[in-house]
Amino acid sequence: MHKDLENKVAIITGASRGLGQEYAVKLAEAGAKVIAADITDCNKTTQIIKDSGGTCMSVQLDVRNQSSCDAMAKMTFDKFGRIDILVNNAALYGSLKGGRFDALAEQDWNDCLDVNISGIWRCCKAVIGSMKAQQSGSIINISSLAALAGLPYALHYSTSKAAVIGLTRALARELGRDWIRVNSIGPTAVATEGTEEFFGDKLEQATKAIAEGQALKRTLSPDDLTGTILYLASDASKFVTGQTIMVDGGTVFL
Repeated sequence: MHKDLENKVAIITGASRGLGQEYAVKLAEAGAKVIAADITDCNKTTQIIKDSGGTCMSVQLDVRNQSSCDAMAKMTFDKFGRIDILVNNAALYGSLKGGRFDALAEQDWNDCLDVNISGIWRCCKAVIGSMKAQQSGSIINISSLAALAGLPYALHYSTSKAAVIGLTRALARELGRDWIRVNSIGPTAVATEGTEEFFGDKLEQATKAIAEGQALKRTLSPDDLTGTILYLASDASKFVTGQTIMVDGGTVFL
């Protein structure tokens, strides 16, 4: 693999497992120094990267708390002297309680938006000082097919992921003067632990129905998304900002 991200420093939130872990591993393989951040332990991710000869530091992060986000950014800067890439992957998904929109608990609604939207805002605020000083940076936010197609019985999740697209566009406008790019990707359901938890005993039925609506009719794997992450993180996309790239097997066309 080409070392397109040599000497770059990348923070990946929600990196203890699933997609976040996959992003962290692939960014490290591309040469980036990786900070794996999560509210749960990231030691497994760190060990995978180190065993492959990469550089990785794990950081405990609670995106609901600005002080925690600021501490993550400070630890990263103190260790590596810069922050080039932020992948805002941390989100409530597998643990969410779904149901009719008028039966959702208000606390579940508030928790979902706090993590999935405000958590991105807090992490961006934490790293932006370093990126502005460098006059460079790439922020990659993780949206979802649910933002465009609408996911029934998950209004809180669909709403939060739609807001990610709006946040991405507005922030790209605001930060372009500092040559900081902001983009998002919109995956469909991916074969991860979170998807298994979210759909529960309806997993096979749900993923089959989703795949049937795609031009490419199979369930996505984490590896299907990493090429887009690497593209948006690298100079290959140096004039791309404010965009949402759908990685959904051809479900919606923008």
